[in-house]
Amino acid sequence: MWAKIKTWFKHSETIAWARLQMLLGAVMTTVSVTDPSLFNQYVPEKWLPIYIVVSGVLTELLRRARAKDM
Repeated sequence: MWAKIKTWFKHSETIAWARLQMLLGAVMTTVSVTDPSLFNQYVPEKWLPIYIVVSGVLTELLRRARAKDM
């Protein structure tokens, strides 16, 4: 099963991370459109900048792990 998952992501951690971000973004958007107070209960507004910075750093680390020439 792990081999099938890796094949679906083309053996790329960056693609896997990007697809996970898209999935989480779609879920958060759906929840916030349905009832914004549901989203605010679980993720405070002050965490959004932290998420953006961590997401960028993790994306860069995964990209560099894949590209050996960097």
